[in-house]
Amino acid sequence: MAYTGINKPSDYFETKLYTGDGSTQNITGLDFQPDWVWIKYRNSGTYGHDLYDVVRGVKKVLNSNNSNAQYTEQDRLTAFTSDGFTLGGSASVNENNGTYVSWNWKAGTSFTNDASSTGIGTIDSAGSASDASGFSIVSYTGTGSNGTIKHGLSTAPKMVIVKSLGESEAWNNYNANLTSPAYVVQLSTTGAQFSNGSTWNSTAPTSSVFSVGTDAGTNKNSINFIAYCFADVQGFSKMGSYIGNGSADGSFIYTGQKSAFIMIKRIDTAADWEIYDNKRLGFNDDNAPLYANATTAEGGNGRVDILSNGFKIRAQSGNLGATGGTYIYMAFAENPFVTSTGVPATAR
Repeated sequence: MAYTGINKPSDYFETKLYTGDGSTQNITGLDFQPDWVWIKYRNSGTYGHDLYDVVRGVKKVLNSNNSNAQYTEQDRLTAFTSDGFTLGGSASVNENNGTYVSWNWKAGTSFTNDASSTGIGTIDSAGSASDASGFSIVSYTGTGSNGTIKHGLSTAPKMVIVKSLGESEAWNNYNANLTSPAYVVQLSTTGAQFSNGSTWNSTAPTSSVFSVGTDAGTNKNSINFIAYCFADVQGFSKMGSYIGNGSADGSFIYTGQKSAFIMIKRIDTAADWEIYDNKRLGFNDDNAPLYANATTAEGGNGRVDILSNGFKIRAQSGNLGATGGTYIYMAFAENPFVTSTGVPATAR
């Protein structure tokens, strides 16, 4: 059996840097048409993280750094194109001479599910899914009662991020590495994991559905929601956990890939969600974080080394490497550790 089925991860995920021009601009050069685009102004802390996807449609904005409901902006992301996206002149995404990073994912195959007809789940859903890369985008309308929702994948997601579109509610995250399915951690806050059985109905996802309870943040009656679902795919994506060792020679985390994107969150106490990628700055000891839960500008390096088969913590901070601290992460590949033809990856 081959080590990985994805020899070219950039067919499904890619980090793209660009400089704003203050006008209409086409961002090009991806190897796919993106289905989920996450943009952050790197050198300014004034603007937040803008998230867009094909299921909700262009001009529909969510911000990971707050709990705001979805809103419409006419001059931010205005189109998804065959190899990128088109921007208007808003400073949030395209200020003249501003530096930006975009993280881009491909889902791919559209689906709709009438739960009463198919017998899959109890709440109707629609979205876009890629079994190959283990990623799906799912929309549904809450019922206020315990239910299950088709996620479009054939393996159980290890991470599910849900956001209410119609109301101000935190981004609720299911993660297989939390204490149990009764626990939740929130992308829009620094808060530790906490127990709330009504978020996921204390039930882990299956190979066909994820569960929601009665919590307003995942299933309020008549409110629209969006969910981003992620499964592990060997050599491409990994949702895992590690324990900090309190040393500058920190923990090594094996992922089976050279990562293009890493997001880390401490879950046993309050901490930021730190994001690293393979395009900003450029060499180990120069990997600067951005924070999914904050508008903070890029800054502070020497914290994470991106290696051929995982990553290594180079900080003793509470956010990344405190003694005995419990951390979760999600990582997407630049290269698998070894391709299906036996070609190995090298460190950054």
